Amino acid sequence: MLSNVETNNRPQPDQVLSDIADYVCEFDIQSSEAYDTARNCLIDTLGCGLLALNFPECTKLLGPLVDGTIVPHGARVPGTKLRLDPIKAAWDIGCTIRWLDFNDTWLAAEWGHPSDNLGAILAVADHLSQKNLANGKPPLLMRDVLTAMIKAHEIQGVIALKNSFNRVGLCHVLLVRVASTAVVTKMLGGDRQQIIDAVSQAWLDGSSLRTYRHSPNAGPRKSWAAGDATSRAVRLADLTMRGEIGYPSALSAKTWGFYDVSFGGNSFAFDQEYGSYVMENILFKISFPAEFHSQTAAEAAVKLHPFVKGRLREIEKIVVHTHESAIRIISKSGPLNNPADRDHCLQYMIAVPLIFGDLVAENYEDEFHENNPLIDELRSKMEINENAKYTKEYLEPEKRSIANSLQVFFTDGTQSDAIEINYPVGHKKRRQEGIPMLEKKFKSNLRTRFPEDRCDEIFRLCASQEQLEKTSVSHFMEMLMI
Repeated sequence: MLSNVETNNRPQPDQVLSDIADYVCEFDIQSSEAYDTARNCLIDTLGCGLLALNFPECTKLLGPLVDGTIVPHGARVPGTKLRLDPIKAAWDIGCTIRWLDFNDTWLAAEWGHPSDNLGAILAVADHLSQKNLANGKPPLLMRDVLTAMIKAHEIQGVIALKNSFNRVGLCHVLLVRVASTAVVTKMLGGDRQQIIDAVSQAWLDGSSLRTYRHSPNAGPRKSWAAGDATSRAVRLADLTMRGEIGYPSALSAKTWGFYDVSFGGNSFAFDQEYGSYVMENILFKISFPAEFHSQTAAEAAVKLHPFVKGRLREIEKIVVHTHESAIRIISKSGPLNNPADRDHCLQYMIAVPLIFGDLVAENYEDEFHENNPLIDELRSKMEINENAKYTKEYLEPEKRSIANSLQVFFTDGTQSDAIEINYPVGHKKRRQEGIPMLEKKFKSNLRTRFPEDRCDEIFRLCASQEQLEKTSVSHFMEMLMI
């Protein structure tokens, strides 16, 4: 046999592909906690999308690629009049969800926002439901949407537990594309083999770079990247259902596979099987539209505000103790060039609540920043230190803390108390405190788009697990149109 001739035997699918397909096809979710959390995740995610519609930089990106396009059974974009093909609808829903950096978060070896997958799930569910009704078939129910959410969360989150894409420069939206592709292919009627094929396509796409998330290039692409990923997921699922083949060793193929090309030659590591763990332990952003590693820092700053608000000009330094991930992702000095740059700056997200006692989406806009030079003055007085205990407990499965502490020192030699917060209000350890606040956030976001009676109607439905699960997707989406 000639040594320069390769054997062209098609391999069995990579285990990672098979495990995802088996989970999507066969796993029966029995956890009532997962479904209850998914319901809260649904309303919070939708609310974030509705709030984003107040920002022209977001809305300018929405709508059909060709003006005036009419799509039979078009998927609807909540809070708008848009009816789009499901691929562009996934893009638009995903874009609005992520625009303000206010939806849920998962922190492990890799980071991410699993509710980003809702863009693909809702777009496909709405389109299928309308088609079914037109053909005399029953629509999908919101129970189906919650199930798909739990499974998409689980796929994205479990892969993220032990596998750091950020350390090789890759963006976490890759996992959104993979998870969305898996569940959407199932929703479209795909069997186990078709899910394997579609997910292999998602891995073959590789990953965007994290460049747009970090200094000195942070910009608004990070706000639409997940929508782009969900859109691509719907396209790959559709291609597979039209008969496109898969690529069984998309990950493990020597030289050409994802592991060798993009992951330093390493295969993925797993320490648990897929279930409902991720949804049950998801982190909600309840208090602030800010990168999650800063949530406890902003909360600490709000607590310090009453003590420092009359002495802001007397501040000599602000000492911050945080965890390694926060330093690596969001600690930066120098000019902040756009809102996306500011909502990924730890120092900015501390300075604003120290001065004003709160942190809201409008605080990142250019005009606000330009009119408040004290923000940058306080940024320049911050000392950022890693606390080894915070870094360690950030990665411990039984803790998953996201700790920060702040202390303010004044020019006269006095200082504030050191305010330490280990778990943000959206953490599972603070669920009892957090859910009423999450519901209040949802009500507030509803009021940005709908009259009061519609807000009440939507909230009442979403507050009832039983009623929501029985509601058709088509009816639910109709309620969210303006």
